[in-house]
Amino acid sequence: MATETCTQAYGEPSYWDNRYSNESGPFDWYQKYHSLAPLINLYVSRHHRILAVGCGNSAFSEGMVDDGYVDVVNVDISSVVIEAMQKKYCNRPQLKYMTMDVRNMSAFEICSFDAVLDKGTLDSLLCGNNSRENATRMLEEVWRVLKENGVYILVNSVVTYGAPTYRLSLLKRSFSLIKLHVTEKYVSEKRTDPPKWDLLKPVPLDNDTSLLETVLGQNPDVHYIYICTKDSSLKPDQKHDVAVE
Repeated sequence: MATETCTQAYGEPSYWDNRYSNESGPFDWYQKYHSLAPLINLYVSRHHRILAVGCGNSAFSEGMVDDGYVDVVNVDISSVVIEAMQKKYCNRPQLKYMTMDVRNMSAFEICSFDAVLDKGTLDSLLCGNNSRENATRMLEEVWRVLKENGVYILVNSVVTYGAPTYRLSLLKRSFSLIKLHVTEKYVSEKRTDPPKWDLLKPVPLDNDTSLLETVLGQNPDVHYIYICTKDSSLKPDQKHDVAVE
């Protein structure tokens, strides 16, 4: 029961304020920048304006700036971690930090960003109360702040409602074009042997994800990376029937 309570608290600001008050070093959910850099470079140009939602104390955005990205805006619901990150990166103008709830990003105008990065934030909302409603509100805001043809890059595990069948049913309510990439969960910077999965090659998808299971097998030890492209040419009532690639 203690585990359930802790997990459900992932969607609450108080949980994160308390966690970041007692956490000194940086922590990256799922993957560090070096692991995903080739994929980020493929879909996001270095001059693009980028929004990292639920940034926490991750060093991912720092890695992006070190790699040449010039405008990375980071938001998190925890004022504790945002204040700490503002102090830490006060001399790096490419990095901006703001306290914000991803379910209401009204501080940003419509079509403000070329890309939105999410490593664990949608998962966190799906752990809390009113999970479906909160996740839908977040995705509506992501859609709103993205520019036309902008990309929402979502990294998740199969834990916390993360199986592709469930995740795709949620994403397809907003996004007309979805590609799926996979990467092994644990990738060392010093690794010399070739990876089992080609990060840059999308995994084939069909509507019931049976093809995905054929390619990856059952319960693969991978992280899923969804590349969701905004396309306003579809009418809102058509978004439930869009195809995936």
